[in-house]
Amino acid sequence: MIERRFLQAAAGWLLLLFLVPASSVAAPQKTRTVIDNLGRSITVPARIERVLSLQPEITRIIVALGAADRLAGIDHFLRTNDPLFKIIAPGQDRLPLVSMADYNVNMEMVLRLAPEAIFGAPEDRTVVEALQSKTGIPTIALSSQGRFDRLIAEIGLLGSVLDRSERAAELIAFFQAGIEAVQTRIREAAPEPKPRVYLAFWGSPTRTPVHYEPVDAAGAVNVAENLLPSFLGTLIANVNLETIIAWNPDSILVHGNYPIHQRAVTTSQFLSDRRLRAVRAVRDRRVYYTFGFWNWWDPAEVLLETAYLARLFHPGLFPGFDLESRGNAIFKKFYGVERAFSILSATIGCGAWLDAR
Repeated sequence: MIERRFLQAAAGWLLLLFLVPASSVAAPQKTRTVIDNLGRSITVPARIERVLSLQPEITRIIVALGAADRLAGIDHFLRTNDPLFKIIAPGQDRLPLVSMADYNVNMEMVLRLAPEAIFGAPEDRTVVEALQSKTGIPTIALSSQGRFDRLIAEIGLLGSVLDRSERAAELIAFFQAGIEAVQTRIREAAPEPKPRVYLAFWGSPTRTPVHYEPVDAAGAVNVAENLLPSFLGTLIANVNLETIIAWNPDSILVHGNYPIHQRAVTTSQFLSDRRLRAVRAVRDRRVYYTFGFWNWWDPAEVLLETAYLARLFHPGLFPGFDLESRGNAIFKKFYGVERAFSILSATIGCGAWLDAR
């Protein structure tokens, strides 16, 4: 199931993304040690020339760093389900397929492709450990886990091991400046009280993330932020309609980062549900789509989403905000593709989201 790709590491885990020279005297500076999200110390080449990524977020960052030519293969999701990847990495979707729809990995194909390192998701620990033990190839578990600082750390780490540190620093500075610009505008205006927001993600009206940093950065409060995840190691809480009614959120965000025909939940469903008609967001028709996790994040989309949400929650602070032009500028910076966001919008319909206001 798609939502499996959104499983989080346990709440107590720390993201330890740093590189130290390997201590081997025989080959000084030729390897380095990466400590991944699972706390594992993995020795990799100091400069990775051929990489296999089974984690879409990592693959997108590799493309943004200008290292798409280092990719040895592609996972099933990016090949078949992601409307963005074909736009930002034309032709790369024809790379050899190494994982299936059920997330099983073709070990023989991996060995044939002979990458110097493999990147996987920490929530798929058994897959990550099996890959390393069966192939002998260093396998690194990384994910931002829905946090800005961890996304930034990933970009820095990948820039280092792919010899793209300058590009990584450029993207990090651009990302941080964009987030800071939004937060500064909100902080200076000090709008109170902050709007309270419910997020309906991952194909269900009652499945919600217990943490979603773009909402925080955009000057709002996630009503589910104090919940514990429903399953250990996940970000997902399952709630019921009675809980949503009791929360009485000011706005509702529906996961819209799917091709339009694939959306299992729509804004219309919330607006027409008679059981929710007393909820402030439904009564005031403040139910909107947002991007959300789409097999983890796309770094350009995270930045755009934060600005978009700030405009939704505080329209008076961001006059003249144009989602399409902002999106095209951000995607051009990350991927060098003209009108990439406009092309994406034709598939997921995001260009019209602000029009719903």
